[in-house]
Amino acid sequence: MSTGRRRLPPNHLLEVLPRRESQRMLDESEAVELKFGEILYQPDTRIRHVYFPVDSFISLMIPIDATSSLEVALVGNEGMLGSPLILGVNVSPLRAIVQGKGVAWRMSGAAFSRHLGRSAALRRELHRYLQVRMCQLARAAACTRFHLVEQRLARCLLMTQDRAHSDKFHATHEILAYMLGVRRVGVTKAANELQTRKLIHYHRGEISILDRVGMEAAACGCYQADRETYGGLLAAPG
Repeated sequence: MSTGRRRLPPNHLLEVLPRRESQRMLDESEAVELKFGEILYQPDTRIRHVYFPVDSFISLMIPIDATSSLEVALVGNEGMLGSPLILGVNVSPLRAIVQGKGVAWRMSGAAFSRHLGRSAALRRELHRYLQVRMCQLARAAACTRFHLVEQRLARCLLMTQDRAHSDKFHATHEILAYMLGVRRVGVTKAANELQTRKLIHYHRGEISILDRVGMEAAACGCYQADRETYGGLLAAPG
């Protein structure tokens, strides 16, 4: 879908590439509007396109059984969807669902693989991105095991706010339960506590962050550690 004349903000992963390489990538991509709830990948299916979110963000879910799933990553304009192709794997192990509607740059998997094969700069930056993702996944596993639900919810909401580029965004109790891997009653209790402390306002699936500094204090240290990991490897634009 065309985005018309709307000016698009950058995807930071493309932005850190040398300008010429970034432009070549964009020349073979199209700007598409992603809709909330749209399924981009299903588990064990071929990756036909990669996505570089701009003002959209995508949830990566791993199915647990026939009725439940767990979110293992959230991809916004700091990264890309389709990272298995970096390793030469063309099948997705996860379900990818649009959690925040908006624009993304979409490129065919074949075109992406061609760029990857001929550009050392692209390979270098994407290998760094994979390192960031592996560190974040390892930290998320430890966070789930050791930190309180309220701390993890604060971290989760901050991550969502960063990718939504807004103090207000949509997130139902069901979505938050998937993100945290807890029952909805646990999400309700943690959200009520954050709201009582006047850090957030929550009503009918619409969340407003009222106190960013307070939320960072309420979150576990994993949030800041993730940001430092990303900044340490992918901070400087090309």
